[in-house]
Amino acid sequence: MLCYLKFSILPKHGQDCGVTDVIFHAACLLMSYSEPRPFFPGWLFLLAMMTALSPLSVDLYLPAFPTIASDLGVQSADVQITLAVFLFGMSVGQLVYGPLSDRYGRKPPLYFGLALFLLASFGCMLATDLATLTVARFFQALGGSAGVVVSRAVIRDRTTTAQAAWAFSMLMLALGLAPILAPVAGSLLLKVMGWREIFAILGIAGTILLLAVHFNMHETLSRHTAERLGVAGTFKRYADLFRDRQFIMYVLIIALPFGAMFAYVAGAPYVIIELYEVPAVHFGWLFGLNAFGMIAGSQLNARVVARFGPAALLHAILWPPFLAALVALTATLAGYASLPLLMACFFVYMFSMGMLSPNAVALAMASQGHRAGSASAVIGAVQFLFGTLGAVAVSVWVMPSAIPLTGVMVIMLGTSLLIHHFGHRHNILILHGSDIEPSALK
Repeated sequence: MLCYLKFSILPKHGQDCGVTDVIFHAACLLMSYSEPRPFFPGWLFLLAMMTALSPLSVDLYLPAFPTIASDLGVQSADVQITLAVFLFGMSVGQLVYGPLSDRYGRKPPLYFGLALFLLASFGCMLATDLATLTVARFFQALGGSAGVVVSRAVIRDRTTTAQAAWAFSMLMLALGLAPILAPVAGSLLLKVMGWREIFAILGIAGTILLLAVHFNMHETLSRHTAERLGVAGTFKRYADLFRDRQFIMYVLIIALPFGAMFAYVAGAPYVIIELYEVPAVHFGWLFGLNAFGMIAGSQLNARVVARFGPAALLHAILWPPFLAALVALTATLAGYASLPLLMACFFVYMFSMGMLSPNAVALAMASQGHRAGSASAVIGAVQFLFGTLGAVAVSVWVMPSAIPLTGVMVIMLGTSLLIHHFGHRHNILILHGSDIEPSALK
C-alpha cells in the first residue's frame, strides 16, 4: 500500500525528479513491479550471447596464463601481450563493422565476424609459439567485435529509448555473469583438459552462434535506411558523429566510468592479494561478488526505467560511484582504508555501473537510427580506449597502496559527472522523457 501511495504522487515524465526520489521509489517499484514481459526474449538472448563472447574470450583463459607460458617457453608476463592485443583488436574491429552494418545490414557482418572468430579460436588452439598466439588473438578480437557492434545496432532498430535502456540492462546481465563464471569454468577446463581446449570451446561457441544467427535472427535494417558509403563517406560519418555534441557527451559519460572499471580490473589483484594478503584462491570470489553487484544494478534498472526514464535515472546514478570512489581514496590517504571498506566502495561502483551503462548507451543511440551501426562502433571504440587508459594509468602509477587505483577512479568518475553537469546546464543533453523517438532529437 505504501508503494501504491508513493507511485500515485510520483513525478511523471517531463517533471523534475530528485536523486533521493528516484532511489527511494526505485526500491519500492522493484518490490512491487509486475508488468508482464518475457524475462529474456529469444532475440535478446542471442544478442546477449554475442555480446558476452568477447569478455568470455578474455576471462576464460586468464587462469591458463602460467600454463600457456610454460608450454610456449616464455615468461607469464609475456603472455599478457595477448590480452593487450585482444583489447586493441576489439577497438579497431568495432570501427570497421559499424559502417558495414549500416551499409549491408546487420547479418552479413555477423557472418564474417563470427566465421573469423571461430577460425581464429582454432588458430589459438594450434599455436606453437607466442607470436602465432598473439596474431590469432588479434583476429579473434576482430571477429568477436562484430557481435558487440551489431547487438547495440539491432536494439536501436527494434526499440524506443526506454525499451533500449531495458534491453541494454538485460545485456548487462550476461556481461556481469562472464567475470563470475568464466574464471571458474576456465580453471575447470584447464584442470580437466588443457589451455588449448579452452580455445576449442570458444571456437565451438562461435560456430553455434553463427548457426543461430543464420537460422534464428531476422534482418532489422530496412533497405530504405541502408546507405551506400565509400571510404570517404565512412570517414565523414565518423566526423559527423564526433561533431554531434549530444552524442559525444553521452559517449564520454559512459566511457570514463568504463575506464574506471578497467582500472579496477587491473589494480584490484594487487590491492586485494598483495596489499591485504588475501589468498589468490579467494580473490575470484571477491571479484565475483562485485560482478554480482553489476548484475543487481542492471536488473533494478530494467525494472524501473519505464517508470522514471533513462535521463532521470542517469542523473541520479552518476553520483553514487563517484562518492564511493572518493570515500575509498580519502580513507586510503588517511590510513583507514580497511579491506571491507574498499570492497563496499567497489561494490557500490559496480552496482552503479549496472544502471549507468544501459541508460547512457540508450540515450547516446536515441538520435542515431540512421547511422546506428557507426554510432555503436564509436561507443565501443571510445570505451575500450578509455579502458586501456585506465588500466595503463594504474599500471604506471606505482605505489605500495590503493592510492593509484582509487585516484584514477575518482578522476575518471568525477570527469564523467562534470561532463553530465555541463551538458545539462547548457541544454545539450536530454533532460526528461523515456520514450523518445529519433525524429524528436534531430
